[in-house]
Amino acid sequence: MRKRILLTFMLFAVGLLAACFRQTFERGEIDLNSGLQISQSSENGIETGEDKMQIQIQDNAHTVVFLLNNSVAAGSLYKQLPLKIMVENYGNNEKIFYPPTKLNTSNTPSAEGPAGTLAYFEPWGNVVMYYGSFGRYRGLYDLGIAVSGGEHIKELTGEISVTKVSD
Repeated sequence: MRKRILLTFMLFAVGLLAACFRQTFERGEIDLNSGLQISQSSENGIETGEDKMQIQIQDNAHTVVFLLNNSVAAGSLYKQLPLKIMVENYGNNEKIFYPPTKLNTSNTPSAEGPAGTLAYFEPWGNVVMYYGSFGRYRGLYDLGIAVSGGEHIKELTGEISVTKVSD
């Protein structure tokens, strides 16, 4: 009887460790060749290492800089830059624009959170810049957070330029 309980416990522990490893691997934090951590992501998925991706969104009067997370969708947006595109009002807490090509959302975390969040709404194919807080919504994926000028998101109008920020 003790052996059966011990075996059950061991199988549960192995399963739990495997699930944790899988989540860590899918987020790109494990290099299977070396076993070392290669990502220096913080808890919210924002890249803090050498490979950080920053974008600047600018209209005629305002500039907002976003630090992208290390998700597949953020990389998919980054590869499409630079863009000149129209920004639109939507709801009472967000501005949106439509990138030319839909983003790949595989292994991208869901978005939920504070003002200043950059997200992607997959069902409509639009990028969302939140100037108010928001809740989780099916099909909404986290791309990053404003690190400068977030207070100007609400005022963005007309044609905007979306460009990579070089170090």
